[in-house]
Amino acid sequence: MIREGEKGGEVEKQSPVSVVDMGLVLLYNQVVSLKTRSQQKVGAVIVAAGSSQRMGGLDKMSAPIGGRPALARVIDVFHRCQAIDQIVVVVTEKNVDWCRQLVAEHGWSKVTDICPGGERRRDSVAIGLSRLKDCYWAVIHDGARPLLTKDLIQQGLTEAKKTGTAVAAVPVTDTIKLAGNDRLVQQTLPRPNLWTVQTPQVFRFDIITQAHQQAKGDATDDAALVEQLGYPVKLYMGSYDNIKITTPEDLALAEVLVKKYGK
Repeated sequence: MIREGEKGGEVEKQSPVSVVDMGLVLLYNQVVSLKTRSQQKVGAVIVAAGSSQRMGGLDKMSAPIGGRPALARVIDVFHRCQAIDQIVVVVTEKNVDWCRQLVAEHGWSKVTDICPGGERRRDSVAIGLSRLKDCYWAVIHDGARPLLTKDLIQQGLTEAKKTGTAVAAVPVTDTIKLAGNDRLVQQTLPRPNLWTVQTPQVFRFDIITQAHQQAKGDATDDAALVEQLGYPVKLYMGSYDNIKITTPEDLALAEVLVKKYGK
């Protein structure tokens, strides 16, 4: 830049920032970004080792939804999510070879392990967590929820950074009544405070591993184990379309949703 000096009308030249300097700044920012990213590596555990007891003889993991196996839909979403670095898939013993073939056919390179699950869901999750390598965050998802989206995963990671945990959930739409073993109503619960919990569930890796190591009894989700340790569990808005396949009717509903939204 050229400017006129204050004395004697002298002209002074000021050199602009060089292209080389700008390049170094950009390179430095990229290195810092990559370093931060590596320090917060994200691993996913897809839990697909259920027995499908209520499916009338169907295996819900291989059941087709929109022409694709339910489990394939889940793995594909995680693989295409840029935030995910590593994927571990936990399946039944009889599905290990099938799942390996599925992964090979699709070239899902982020899948590093396919392993058989345990007796209970929490055992299967613990097995999956043990296969994650150097991860700062763990995203746990049920393979029986095949209609999740990349945005749902990313939102969970964003929310988890505030408290160390984040769980997808949706507000309850039905009236919920608490009843005794005799099915007599004891209380009508306040609906505004009730949420139906889903997956994905996102945890700082050290928190969720501690929760599984110190767990007392069984639990239907991983957040309950974290709650036992006294950690805050943050709910974030899930999706009513993020249904869980438990019965053949759920499979039919998933098919309708896929056709309606082109998922």
